[in-house]
Amino acid sequence: MRWLTSQRMAGACRLLETTDLTVQAVAAKTGLGTPANFRLHFTRELNTTPSSYRRLYQGRNRSAIALRSS
Repeated sequence: MRWLTSQRMAGACRLLETTDLTVQAVAAKTGLGTPANFRLHFTRELNTTPSSYRRLYQGRNRSAIALRSS
């Protein structure tokens, strides 16, 4: 069961990094059910919320893009 949850979290991270899907949509696509259940598992695995993870990743991604275009 732990392996399956880890795989779902990896998929969720990819979706949060590469799409603008809502947390609810990411939860559904990764098979973690409700947004509340998804947030619970995500926070346990990664010690941050899905929304915070997305902001952190997108902030780093924008910085990298800005550096490349300079």
